[in-house]
Amino acid sequence: MAEKKKAEAVTEKKGFLYEVARVLAIILFHTVMPVRFHNKERLLEEPPFVLIANHRHALDPIAMAMGIPKKQIVFLAKKELGKTPFTQNLMTRLHCILVDRHNADMEAMRACMKAVKMKKILLIFPEGTRHHEGQMEQIENGTALIAMRSKAPVVPIYIDRKLSFFHVTNMYVGEPIPYDDLLAEGINTDTCERMNERMRETFRKMIRETDRA
Repeated sequence: MAEKKKAEAVTEKKGFLYEVARVLAIILFHTVMPVRFHNKERLLEEPPFVLIANHRHALDPIAMAMGIPKKQIVFLAKKELGKTPFTQNLMTRLHCILVDRHNADMEAMRACMKAVKMKKILLIFPEGTRHHEGQMEQIENGTALIAMRSKAPVVPIYIDRKLSFFHVTNMYVGEPIPYDDLLAEGINTDTCERMNERMRETFRKMIRETDRA
């Protein structure tokens, strides 16, 4: 009897479950849980690119998939979300790479690089978990490493509030974060920490700008 093929997060085509979730998201985020993208044209560039965003709600990745309908988003999530074979399979079929946030997870790193090589959009929540505050100060160590090893544009998205019923959630798309100078110095502990600081400062600036708007 042939062995059943294991589901993979990174695939050539968008999976059926992903497309179903995206269609449901279109209905949800245009009606009772409205989402508004700002500077959305920056998401229409040809992938690969890396999205980094603050994380407020479990449905944030689905909202972004709704906002970029013609491209496949592969996103990272903590491995704790795949505790059972069922939830692991479910997350994988939604194009989620489950990652060990606190240890060197080479399998997750290889999956991320595969996504970039296949010209997908890689979504990372640098804080590694959900925070209701807008600040992004605690960044997981692997974030800069993945971003820099991808050598792809790193595009920030600031989510101004938690997704909620009958309240508009704004998603502000920023300019790509420059890091060619860091790559020229090599990828190491120092350059990764400096990349992390650029991410923090980018979000501080975006928060200030949206607060003034």
